[in-house]
Amino acid sequence: MMNALWNLRLETGPLPIVVYCLSIAAFIALATKRPLRRWLPVQLAGGAVGVGVGYLLAWLISDVWNTFGLSLTPLTRLWFGLGIGGIGFALAGIWRSRPWRVALAASSVFLFALMGGVGVNVDVAEFPTLGSALGVGHVSPLAIPTPSQAPTPALQSTATLAQTWRPPADLPAAGTVGTVTIPATASHFAARSAIVYLPPAALVKNAPRLPVLEMLSGQPGAPATLLTSGNLANILNAYARDHRGLAPIVVIPDQLGAPQQNPMCLDSPLGNVETYLTVDVPNWVNAHLHVLQDRKDWAIGGFSEGGTCSIQLGAKFRGIYGSIFDVSGQLAPVRGTVTSTIASAFGGSTSAYQSATPLALMAAGTPYVDTLGIFAVGQNDTRYGLAAATVSQAARAAGMTVHLIRSPGTAHDWHTVQYALHESLPLLYSRWGLS
Repeated sequence: MMNALWNLRLETGPLPIVVYCLSIAAFIALATKRPLRRWLPVQLAGGAVGVGVGYLLAWLISDVWNTFGLSLTPLTRLWFGLGIGGIGFALAGIWRSRPWRVALAASSVFLFALMGGVGVNVDVAEFPTLGSALGVGHVSPLAIPTPSQAPTPALQSTATLAQTWRPPADLPAAGTVGTVTIPATASHFAARSAIVYLPPAALVKNAPRLPVLEMLSGQPGAPATLLTSGNLANILNAYARDHRGLAPIVVIPDQLGAPQQNPMCLDSPLGNVETYLTVDVPNWVNAHLHVLQDRKDWAIGGFSEGGTCSIQLGAKFRGIYGSIFDVSGQLAPVRGTVTSTIASAFGGSTSAYQSATPLALMAAGTPYVDTLGIFAVGQNDTRYGLAAATVSQAARAAGMTVHLIRSPGTAHDWHTVQYALHESLPLLYSRWGLS
């Protein structure tokens, strides 16, 4: 019963439609206060003020305070306006009203706020279920299968895995996910638990060695956000079903330390995140998981701040990562303003900051031989669209094989991430010999 409640869909299915219909019904009921000639103009004025306040608040959050580091879409701004406009309409009708109308207006305030929140969530796909919105539920610790004692070469022959793999009769229908603790032996970075996805082919006896995709969430966020908002495991399971259980082993480490922190995937006074992600995490993966070890079979990717990390680390540590998957990343790592970034992480050195940008790292590492760069961005993402075009062009000039993906009709949101995963997996499958 409770699981069904926590799994209630918030962005698809009947719930948004029910909320919208109830809001319309509440608006109509509130608008019938008599005499209409006297009260309807008052309520409409209250609604108009609310719409204005909503748009003002969205503008401040997006364009002045830059609270989320992105530009809110016109649709999100509209839902801000409609939600607060509905609240203004309801409040304007309370004066000199009967008790039942006061109760209706009070309940409508909650309903209009919910309507605005649901509309925004449909646009950005941040919370797919009620459980994800309330933070209910967790990923269980992962029981990692012991690799078969049968000798399996770390490096494949010229034949691809898709050509040599014969799935057993007991191949699971889906992969499994769970949390793991990756010790920060070299970095001493205070990371939260990581998440690992093991595809069906990794769960059988005599499992083959598989490629690795190291994925990073955005900020604010957590490793689990790629499962809830990004739908990562379900997308991979669908591809595994179409490829006889084959998919990459996905490791989602924590590069933040806490949701609101942003150490920017550097080694700095904010934490040795770079060492954690490129030393501690690969060492743990190679020691505990049955993976391929050639750079061609390792990829690093992420969304937003995690996308910036992926091109930073992918460009700097090409001996580890042969593929880069950057979804809506930035032109440069940033924590607040550029000035505060330089002060907090680079000891006040502008030159050190500039040398840590993806463009500088790629210029220093040119040429990149046998490196795949996949860059994705929402079609309506005005702020990060320029960054994707600029960084992908620089990657191509540096010698990478580059694909630039634009997600139609989306912006800086999880719809873009899901679209990018669907479009990028065939490219990665081909590179890894899984298809």
